[in-house]
Amino acid sequence: MSQFVRFAIYYLPPDGPLAEFGARWLGWDVGVGQSVAHPTNTLREARVEEVTRTPRKYGFHGTLKPPFRLAEGTDGSQLHAAVRTLAASLAPVTLDRLRLARLGHFLALVPDGDTTALGQLAARCVTEPDRFRAPASEAELARRRAAGLSARQEDMLRHWGYPYVLEEFGFHLTLTGRLQPDEMDEVEAALALALPDLPSPYIIDQIALAGERSDGRFQLIHRYALTG
Repeated sequence: MSQFVRFAIYYLPPDGPLAEFGARWLGWDVGVGQSVAHPTNTLREARVEEVTRTPRKYGFHGTLKPPFRLAEGTDGSQLHAAVRTLAASLAPVTLDRLRLARLGHFLALVPDGDTTALGQLAARCVTEPDRFRAPASEAELARRRAAGLSARQEDMLRHWGYPYVLEEFGFHLTLTGRLQPDEMDEVEAALALALPDLPSPYIIDQIALAGERSDGRFQLIHRYALTG
C-alpha cells in the first residue's frame, strides 16, 4: 500500500444502483479507481463536470475517519489489520432512509431518523485507529481554521486532526461542490430525477479503507463487513 499518500475510513455504498449513480454523477468510480462518463439525461455533461469538480477526487462516499497520513513506525498493512478487527466488533446500523438535502452551499444525501448508532460507529472509526494518524501539518491546521471554528471544533482539530468529528459529526454523501444560490434549484431538480430508488430502511453493514493516490484521487483498498 506504499502507493497511497493518505488513507481514510469511508462508507461506500455496495455495488448496485446507488453506487453506480454516484460514480457516474461524480465522474469517478472510487471502487475501481477509474474515471467514468457523467450522465447526460439530467444536466448538460459540462455542467455536471463543473458542479462535481470539488468532490470528484474522493469518490461517492460518506466519511467516517477523515483522510490522514500514516504515523511514523506504522504501515498500511497494520492499518488494514486494525480496520478489519474494528469492523468485526461493529454491528450494522439501520437508518430510516437516505434523502437529498441542502447542506449550506452544497447538496448531499443525508440520513433520516435516529442517527445515534451511526454516530457511535463513526466515533469508533475516528478514535480506535487514531494511533495510525500522523499529526496534521501546520498548513492543514491553518486551512481548517480559516473556515472559522468554535472552541469545541478547535479542540477536535488539535486532538483528532479534523474539526467535525464525534458530536460535531454529520454523516453525508457529498454530491456537489459549493453552489451559488441561483444554481441550487436547477442542480437539486436534476439530482432528484437522476437518483435511483433508495432502500427504506437503509442499512450500513460495511466500512471501507480507501487510499489517496499520487494523482490526488481516492481508491478503494478493502471493504469490511460489520459483524459485531
